[in-house]
Amino acid sequence: MDMPVSFNELISEAEKYKLYNQLIKQLNKDLALANLDLSFDEDVLPSSLKLMLHETVYKLIQEQFMSYLNLLYIIDVSERKIKSLDGTDTLEMSEQVTFMILQREWQKVWYKNQYNS
Repeated sequence: MDMPVSFNELISEAEKYKLYNQLIKQLNKDLALANLDLSFDEDVLPSSLKLMLHETVYKLIQEQFMSYLNLLYIIDVSERKIKSLDGTDTLEMSEQVTFMILQREWQKVWYKNQYNS
């Protein structure tokens, strides 16, 4: 599996395999496990998904750092990737983390689909 390198590529892959709804379900499941008050309707537009998730990640970094770390742990975002980010611009960093979260969720959904078929 080649990991998508952009948000648009990730969404087009999810739609190509008809797994966009599964991606939303997986994200909602992990958000609930992290005790975050955020969930998405399965018909949420990709642009709204990205915007709302980015906003949440940004707020978590700014106001609830332990909840942010817990979310990353539950989703299983690579610690090495997170540590490699430049943290001087929190807005930019939160956007990159948002994409990493979606990448990891996509990876889970893709593998489940591949090996449960």
